[in-house]
Amino acid sequence: MMLLALVQIGVLARDRLLVAHAARAGAREAAIQESDVAVRDAAIAAAAGLDPARLDVEVQRVGGRGDPVSVAVSYEAPVAGVLAGWLLPPTVTFATTATARQEFG
Repeated sequence: MMLLALVQIGVLARDRLLVAHAARAGAREAAIQESDVAVRDAAIAAAAGLDPARLDVEVQRVGGRGDPVSVAVSYEAPVAGVLAGWLLPPTVTFATTATARQEFG
């Protein structure tokens, strides 16, 4: 039982890393693209292996060229009840924000 819980913890750690990677990829795209759809697409593509329906991407822009743009990504990771249902809640939410400098505008 403990081994199964460790496997679930490993999966959650991977999900956490993918959420951070998705936020960074989204910020890189937001720095060069004005389209929030393109930013969301870049973040989802960077989060390969995560369920896109559980992924939320928000873009916050301030000003124009040289000003910051932030991309916040959150993901509600499901926990397998068989593996670690006795240890963890049914879902775990991960959230990360990345900021870059806008290169356009």
